[in-house]
Amino acid sequence: MKNILRKLVLTFVALTVIPVALLRWLPPPTSAFMLRAQVLAVIEGKSGFKLRYRWTPWDDISPYAKVAVIAAEDQLFDRHYGFDLNAIGRAWKHNQQGKHIRGASTISQQVAKNLFLYPGQNYARKALEAYFTALIELMWPKRRILEIYLNIAQFGEGIYGVSAAADAFFTKSASKLNPNEAALLAAVLPNPVRLRADKPSAYVMHRRVWILRQMKQLGSTKYLRNVDS
Repeated sequence: MKNILRKLVLTFVALTVIPVALLRWLPPPTSAFMLRAQVLAVIEGKSGFKLRYRWTPWDDISPYAKVAVIAAEDQLFDRHYGFDLNAIGRAWKHNQQGKHIRGASTISQQVAKNLFLYPGQNYARKALEAYFTALIELMWPKRRILEIYLNIAQFGEGIYGVSAAADAFFTKSASKLNPNEAALLAAVLPNPVRLRADKPSAYVMHRRVWILRQMKQLGSTKYLRNVDS
């Protein structure tokens, strides 16, 4: 029994560590969330569904897009090791009060979930997310984590990655995004299907203004010195 358990553990480690190690250098051809969207489109009969995803390397992404997602999603990105314990504590207390569920995921956790896992709040999924987050933080530099996040994050229905989003919403390359456009894209990240970058609601526009303020407080593109190494 012990030998079987040991083999299972070693197999699990190999099947998880190897892809994480390879993705330190190789662009992901897809993600778990993209595959899920394609499968659901088939099941639900969405014949017009089109998945847009194009890998874009770090140097071809606007620095404003990089700062915008950090300002919007994870302002301690350069200082934590994958988990914002204070934010997790606050979210736990908030959720215990029975209000709408508040997340506390860092960019690293979102990469782990979107790349390898599936949506959900059960403990098994959360444990796997923590495991993959630890692997990513251990094996990838912050720059790589942010680069992959910008490439696989969902910005609209079937639109994954800042390159596809820049093309779909602004008819330009990801390298040409200005601060306002970058902040608008970051504003829809909490719910990229309901929140629209092409038809922004009052909430999205208000959030865009807030993100622009946060970008300025972080030091704008100078902040990237903390992760661009």
